[in-house]
Amino acid sequence: MKKRVDDQGLEAAARVLAAGGRVPKKFAKARPVSAGPTMAAATATAKITAARRVAFEVLTLVADGKGHSDELLHGPRIDDLSEADKHLATALVMGVLRWEIALDAAWRKFLQRPDQRVAAPIALVLRLGAFQLLHMDRIPAHAAISESVEMCRAAGEPHASGMVNAILRKVATAPKPKEPIFETTATFATRLGHPLWMVERWVANYGREAALKICEAGQQEPAAGALFVADPALPQIDDGSRLVAEIAAAALPVVQGRAPKVWDCCAAPGGKTLVLAARTAGAEVLATDVSAKRMAQMQARLRRFKFAGGVKTEVADAGKLPAEVGEFDLILCDVPCSGTGTLGRNPEIRARLRPEELTRQAARQREILTAALGRLSPGGRLVYSTCSLEPEENELVVAAVADGFTRVSVAGLLGELPGLSVDGTGMVRDGALRTLPGVDGCDGFFAVVLERTKTAP
Repeated sequence: MKKRVDDQGLEAAARVLAAGGRVPKKFAKARPVSAGPTMAAATATAKITAARRVAFEVLTLVADGKGHSDELLHGPRIDDLSEADKHLATALVMGVLRWEIALDAAWRKFLQRPDQRVAAPIALVLRLGAFQLLHMDRIPAHAAISESVEMCRAAGEPHASGMVNAILRKVATAPKPKEPIFETTATFATRLGHPLWMVERWVANYGREAALKICEAGQQEPAAGALFVADPALPQIDDGSRLVAEIAAAALPVVQGRAPKVWDCCAAPGGKTLVLAARTAGAEVLATDVSAKRMAQMQARLRRFKFAGGVKTEVADAGKLPAEVGEFDLILCDVPCSGTGTLGRNPEIRARLRPEELTRQAARQREILTAALGRLSPGGRLVYSTCSLEPEENELVVAAVADGFTRVSVAGLLGELPGLSVDGTGMVRDGALRTLPGVDGCDGFFAVVLERTKTAP
């Protein structure tokens, strides 16, 4: 009986709609995704410039964990854009990812309730609009606001278009905040778009001024050439990664009567492998990575350099390398990590990473380092490195598994690095390399050199 009543109700609703009336909510059905956009959404989409449309799509994929910004900004969505639109789309994506926390603070204060829940597409539209208003002087405010309203409609959220319009108008006309005499850690963390839990750790580990510089550096991509004289023979690689690779090459011990054996155990994307191959001519170099996809990309990169022709590659878990491969005189153990030293280059990390993730990363890092140390030949050296600023992934990992191995100070190797154009003594802490973004002119890296002087435990 109930089904018959509902059927009659639907028929009545259809008659009301045909007559121009409004269908009661209880009879309204959700529009299936397969039906495509509504006419209103399609009309709104047509009013949005290609660069803003692509930026919204890329940021949505990043937020959903369906891609990395760098890969997406070099993918098919970007290829068909004009050069000007490519630059604008890239600036919008990277800007919103870098400034998300500060942008949210800027528009949320104009909500009726600051803690009000805002649907993800609407929040993204507001971030994009606020970023243009606050950080892109060449874009007229009316263009940023009007296209944000159309973007809201195109995203299937027409009911929120009025709110988006009102909030962004308030963001555009709000007076700029005065420069404070003193900022709390929470204040400058928000102003510079970094999670408070990260910044508090950096203040505790490196001091307030260094933490402030780290946050400032996180809002821009590091400039190339701050540490090294350019070497056209080497691949394009950031200074911090080159620094670690050059230290590893300089750490290669003298081997008598045979070619040295070198293993880069977490090698992709291959920049450090190429530096090792260039600096250790005559050595047998093995490069492994657990990802078949990344290894395929790395192999294509290696083929572009003649000096890397002898590098052997293999898809393998660094913690489970087959025993028959043997021992090595030099191992570069640049392990997967949180990446908190590279936030300027990888801004989405700050939104994705949670404190508990450091524990999981550290467990995997201990596993890899333990296995790699077991592959060192007597007198062999291993360079353990990360691009993390967190002690759990660096000093504490080494302390947990490197008992019985001698630490070799990085300070003695820095003077041997070809092309290093700065005095690196300030980068050494307790014999290990420690670079800080905004302080040392490159991303944040940690590296320690360990030597096997007796049978590994």
